[in-house]
Amino acid sequence: MIETLDDIDLKILRILQKDSKKTTKEIADIINLSASPVYERTRKLEKKGYIKKYVALLDKKMVRRPVTAICMVSLRYHNEGFIDKFEKQIKALDEVQECYHMAGKVDFFLKINIQSLDLYHDFVRSKLSKIENIGFLESSFVLKEISHTTEYFI
Repeated sequence: MIETLDDIDLKILRILQKDSKKTTKEIADIINLSASPVYERTRKLEKKGYIKKYVALLDKKMVRRPVTAICMVSLRYHNEGFIDKFEKQIKALDEVQECYHMAGKVDFFLKINIQSLDLYHDFVRSKLSKIENIGFLESSFVLKEISHTTEYFI
């Protein structure tokens, strides 16, 4: 059961979402507390699962993954076994950064960052299209990223 967080916990989470490299002391200074209670609260938030992990967000251009493809996939058959198999196969593809099972016109929404359109073409031909039970596949390409955040408004 998810408990209600108090204002201090929410402030800590907001700060860490913006910059997870902030030290306990820096967070304590921002919210006018001593470091010890901030440390204990942060550990509690981690232990209870509010904080899943800490990551570094990379610049996609600098790591040579400038092309963002959005791929919409619909399956031919929708029973649980086919869906589970598809999900397992998608998780095995390193190129797929995000995958969402959708309600609506398409079954799955994939986000893929890759080096070039040629390599995306190779990925679709040699990997994605080899997954059985795909009935429909449509790709769109991001022209310009307008907004991108990993923060939740809490």
